[in-house]
Amino acid sequence: MSYVAPAIREKFETLSVDLKNNILERNVELYTIHDLIDVLDRIVKEAEEEDKQ
Repeated sequence: MSYVAPAIREKFETLSVDLKNNILERNVELYTIHDLIDVLDRIVKEAEEEDKQ
């Protein structure tokens, strides 16, 4: 189950519903803005890999 710390919840809530759902489905724990950036970076890289195929 994913967790979003109160300290970054405001930033998390600015994302689109689809993006938030994608993040939450990954069962990640987000405590800092850097944790959020890391998971967003992984999503971008995965999308780029899919585009190459």
